[in-house]
Amino acid sequence: MTTPDPAPALTVGNIALSFHRAVAAVTRRVLQAHGHRVNSIEAPHEQLFQLQAAGQVDVLVSAWLPSSHDGYLAGYRDEVRLLAPHYEPYCLWAVPPYVPLEAVGEVADLVRPEVAARMTRGIDGINPGAGISRFSARMVTAYGLDRAGYTFTPGNEPGFTARVERGIADREWFVIPLWRPQYLNRLHGLRAIAEPKGLLGTVDAAGPVVRREVLDRVHPDALTRLDALRLGNDGVEELDTMINADGLTPLQAADRYLASRPELLP
Repeated sequence: MTTPDPAPALTVGNIALSFHRAVAAVTRRVLQAHGHRVNSIEAPHEQLFQLQAAGQVDVLVSAWLPSSHDGYLAGYRDEVRLLAPHYEPYCLWAVPPYVPLEAVGEVADLVRPEVAARMTRGIDGINPGAGISRFSARMVTAYGLDRAGYTFTPGNEPGFTARVERGIADREWFVIPLWRPQYLNRLHGLRAIAEPKGLLGTVDAAGPVVRREVLDRVHPDALTRLDALRLGNDGVEELDTMINADGLTPLQAADRYLASRPELLP
């Protein structure tokens, strides 16, 4: 491996969701701590992988594998190195904590007449390229929810979070396609419901994706630290809560998080 430039510029790309911004901010700080200048770019799921395949993103944060993003990475997997996972995400459907477990314990319960009569049957999601959105659209048909009047509509993150906040404030009975890590879990105590058909995928491994052609430009110690970085779902939700509940920018959240964990930086 050649000696890296003292401060080579790298482009870190993240999926355009708040918790991905949080993990990208930590990644940026690790790279900057080893002398790198970092440019940032963000895009929706599929588009971000296309940008990396085209050579416009050096470090992508993060690929959820195998369930959510494997198809996006498949066309250029031999051109990248996958680092070890920073956290272990998974998709879920959830209801507010005031919806009784005996009423809604699993997805199939949503079609029971006495439950369907109380539930809001419009199910709102995030952008259509997200794994949770693709999975949820299939679930509406697979569980016969459409026959009970349920619909799934993808949207954007601001609309999605506003919908949850509004529903909680009104003590509405609703189901929300969600995932961990996501700050709404921590803020509102949303309760996952069982999904026995397995349509929500597996627990994924979420780690950075680095283009092989830039590996010799990344400071070796930075690469080692990123490969060893373990945030966990709780850590990512802590960062995401700082951004969405405390009003910090992603870099401010990363700085606060790292300040209490000095072992993560040199």
